[in-house]
Formats: sequence, C-alpha cells, structure tokens
Amino acid sequence: MVKIRVITAFPDMIRSYLSESMFKKATEKKLVDFSVWNLRDFTRDKHRQIDDSPYGGGAGMVLKPEPFFRAHDKILEKSDDQKPPVILPTPQGRKLSHDLSVELTKFDQINFFCGHYKGIDERVRQNLVTQEISIGDYVLTGGELPTLVIIDSLIRHIPDVLNNYESAQSDSFTDHLLEGPIYTKPRDYRGHKVPDVLLSGHHQKIKNWRKEQRIKRTKERRKELLDNKSENNLVEDKNG
Repeated sequence: MVKIRVITAFPDMIRSYLSESMFKKATEKKLVDFSVWNLRDFTRDKHRQIDDSPYGGGAGMVLKPEPFFRAHDKILEKSDDQKPPVILPTPQGRKLSHDLSVELTKFDQINFFCGHYKGIDERVRQNLVTQEISIGDYVLTGGELPTLVIIDSLIRHIPDVLNNYESAQSDSFTDHLLEGPIYTKPRDYRGHKVPDVLLSGHHQKIKNWRKEQRIKRTKERRKELLDNKSENNLVEDKNG
C-alpha cells in the first residue's frame, strides 16, 4: 500500500477529488491510503494564522514555516523512513512527465506540501522539501490542483489501481509517443466511419496501424518527442 499525505490550508479541495473515480477505487482496494491534513491544525495561536507579510516588503502573503515544520514532525512520527519524500508543487521544480510519474511509484509513502498565496517560507523548501515538481510554466493560486495532477498521474502506474493496466501502457508519452486515434460504436456516425482495419479482426495489422498512427500524430504535434528515439527504431519496434 502506498501512503499519500497532503498538507494543505484547503483540505476540502483535496478530499472532494480523492473521493471519486479511481481514487475511491484505489482506496477501497487498499492499494493507496490517502490522508489530508489541515495546515491550520498545526498552528498554536487563537486565530490559527498560517501566513504573514514578507520580510523586506512586497506584495502578497507568505505561508509561515512553523505549521509545516510541525506537520513534518508528525510525518516523522508516523513514518519508518527518517527522511520521507516531501514534494512541493511549484513552477520552479522539475517538469512533470510520464517517466517522473512512474519514478514516484517506487516510494511507499509520499507527502505533499501545498503552497498558497505569494508562496512558502524558504526555510521549508531548504530543510523539509525533498523534491519540487512543476506541472507547467504558469502560476496557479495554490498547490492543491498541481498536487492532484501529480497524484492522478502517479497512481495510474500502481499495479491494480486501473482495472486494465494495458490502458495506461498505451497512453500518450509511453515510448515517447502520443496516443493515437481511438474509436467506439457506432461504426458509422453521420457519415464518419471507423477505419476498416480496426474491424478486420487481424490483430497484427491492427497493432501495426495503431503504432503507425502514434508515430504520425507525434510527428505532427510533438515532433521533439521523437528526438529521444529515432523513427527507424520505432518502425523496427512496430514490425518486431
């Protein structure tokens, strides 16, 4: 079982998402244990203050270090690992990718610190955070949505979370390729027909067609992905 903890000032944003779809199924199957901690529970003043103005002046409010350090102390109490992974979603981090999502599944537990407002006190980043991850070159109001994106991308690769793991293996970015076109019933809708090869029943031809379509779509839309693997190798893989 993989334990995933999320420390956030807005726990309901996380809980509502994790209670649906494959997150709910992963919990019911006891493959993932989600726990969401309210950052305000780790404050000690009557106003439960988690942010303050930045030293040196400037606009915005900064999340204070104390609640995060206290939350981390609690994490250590509940962990066999003396330095459990702590992920901070931030535009300054390593770009999230298929390979990184798979890499994260090697951990038995993962902890997420959600920033908000102007940002998070640098001492948290320097002393507690073990990895910073970006979901893109843009800024959001807080770290809750990026945290959910990262969780979504990684638990797909935990065995048995998906009913059919082959589905994940054919997703975009597997083998540096985008996913190709897919079809379902009806066979003909408003004159738009499903390609004949998919109705042929010839498994090798269907496999080859799908690989060809993945290569074609990647060349058209994300040609830079093919730099990691030559087109000749891709054709050999298709025919092999």
